[in-house]
Amino acid sequence: MIEFKKVCPEEIDAIVRIEQSGFTPEEAGSKATFIERIKNFSETFWVAVEDDEIRGFICAIRTNARYVEDWMYEVQAKPDDSGKYLNVLSVAVAPEYRGNHIGSDLLINLEKIAKKLGIDGISLTCLESKVGFYEKNGYSNKGKSSSEHAGEIWYNMEKEL
Repeated sequence: MIEFKKVCPEEIDAIVRIEQSGFTPEEAGSKATFIERIKNFSETFWVAVEDDEIRGFICAIRTNARYVEDWMYEVQAKPDDSGKYLNVLSVAVAPEYRGNHIGSDLLINLEKIAKKLGIDGISLTCLESKVGFYEKNGYSNKGKSSSEHAGEIWYNMEKEL
């Protein structure tokens, strides 16, 4: 059975491996970036674990920005503890466990955390090929993002709470 828990620094190698398996080198966060995210996003960085193995993770930054902005991907990005939005920077599932609802379960878990924190909404950006997945999970497509991250065309997805 899958359990959800806050990420631990010792899990960095598994996090980076999963991230790199789901994103291009230009899109993926670096090990240095994830070390900082583990330190700075302790309330909103969760892993899905089964049989003592990380199957996937979700990482979000708390801000007052409605949508994800490129500065949030910087290593030194810091959350705003009074922020009313969670901006998801990464949802990733290990390749061998994709298609088992782990990504959806991670989104549901983050929504529960967001409600406890008094968050008004959760947003993320995704490639066009992933829009349908997020819509199935209750997110609304708000159109193309201004993000230039990795030179891709991203779409703003939002779920109001």
